[in-house]
Amino acid sequence: MIDTETTRRLFLSGVATTLATPAALAAAPSVQGGNACGGLTREQYLEYVELFNANDPRFIRYYHDDVEFELANAKIRGAQAIRDFYADVKAHIKETVTLTHFVSDATGVAAEIPTEFRVVKDWENGYFGRPLKVGMVMRIVSLGMYWVRDGKFTRIKSARLATINDWRME
Repeated sequence: MIDTETTRRLFLSGVATTLATPAALAAAPSVQGGNACGGLTREQYLEYVELFNANDPRFIRYYHDDVEFELANAKIRGAQAIRDFYADVKAHIKETVTLTHFVSDATGVAAEIPTEFRVVKDWENGYFGRPLKVGMVMRIVSLGMYWVRDGKFTRIKSARLATINDWRME
């Protein structure tokens, strides 16, 4: 019979020893001071959110030209393609993102982002895969993972953590 607790401790201690070698430590990215992450601070992220919520096209300055954006049912490549995607969405929906939790290191950001989608123009065959009528609202909570280089997103992954309410009239 295998003693799983002993095996677990031995494995973890071996991993810790391996990870703590001088070569591994030298190869690890250094964490920047304060709340910076790859050149992007919490304040800069909040500025991005503010521009995004205002549908200000300057939000695109936070994307590398070759950024990859991965949603549950879509993968979009390139800053211009993301801008075009949102131009279509925001023509029909007022999307409001808020920030409830922000974590960063030298390589990127993780953020918990409650979001409200409010339909402002009927949308028959849009991204959400169902007809939407003016006045419908959906609220969700997502987790966004952002890889950052030179103060810009190189990769974004978004996953829905919870649906507060599905599409309904308000």
